[in-house]
Amino acid sequence: MKAIQLENYGIEHLKLAEVSTPTIGENEVLVRTTAASLQYLDLILAENTAGFNIPLPFIPVSEGVGVVENVGNNVTRWKKRDRVIIPFITRWESGKTTPYHNALRTGMQTSGTLAEFTVQPENTLVRTPTTLTDEEAAALPVAGLTAWASLVTQAHIKAGQTILVQGSGGVSLFALQIAKAFGLKVIATTGSKEKEQQLKNLGADEIINYREFPEWSSEVKRRNNGVGVDLTLDVAGSETINQSILSVKEHGYIGLIGMMTGAQLSFNILPVIMNYIRLQGYSVGHAQELHELVKAIEKNNIKPVVDSVFSIDQVQEAFYKLRSRTAFGKIVVKF
Repeated sequence: MKAIQLENYGIEHLKLAEVSTPTIGENEVLVRTTAASLQYLDLILAENTAGFNIPLPFIPVSEGVGVVENVGNNVTRWKKRDRVIIPFITRWESGKTTPYHNALRTGMQTSGTLAEFTVQPENTLVRTPTTLTDEEAAALPVAGLTAWASLVTQAHIKAGQTILVQGSGGVSLFALQIAKAFGLKVIATTGSKEKEQQLKNLGADEIINYREFPEWSSEVKRRNNGVGVDLTLDVAGSETINQSILSVKEHGYIGLIGMMTGAQLSFNILPVIMNYIRLQGYSVGHAQELHELVKAIEKNNIKPVVDSVFSIDQVQEAFYKLRSRTAFGKIVVKF
């Protein structure tokens, strides 16, 4: 089968290669990949900027969807031509993670989705929403599920609350759409005048340009009747954590889900303690939560935001677009 292999660290070393088609076990499913979605994690793994030191050669990328091509002898849930979402944490069905779950993550400890075929466990595959194309659905297993699990499972969002959405990456835009479906007020930040209107078109109630307001927490409160928001998802890490802390009110929730500006956090702990702020690290969710997200997407007709679609022989261009941070929404590779 054909796959994109990382032959050495660096985007320029991503090459289309011929590799062996995987065999399936009795409880496994052979999935033909139809679309894969890029995320920041894929970039830092490919460039080895965070020290993960993935063994090479390696097939990258953590998000994707496909069609069932074949099933093992004991598989009962799936049949040929079923549309399915490829799981990120392949063993995690429900409940809390354990070392057993965390040992296998797609595009990290196991081969990624930039391959014609992958082998998946029967019990963590989730059906693709009937309302979405494969290109739209490709972002659900990581970006979509991270936003859903952080907001719904961890923060327990409810109508009438206010959320601060940071930037226009995949997780942030999913958070905006999910929050609007639940009846929250959304304040969004961006550094781009062009993206201000795009965020408004998605339903953001207030837009703050962080280039105009570098200390944007004060402007967040001004736009929210002088008080902090109920929650925010911090997607950038080092350069945003202090403003995130100052943006939420007492007993506010901050989901720590990204490190686009660095993974080392330095902040004043006093407002965290005095305001009973909850800092919650979270990395995606489990299969049961993904199934719940699928139902919510279908019922609310949520359409994931796709910035651009590249063919499999344009993978390097897709990664360069990801690195440029100019995208509004997800960058997808189509098979």
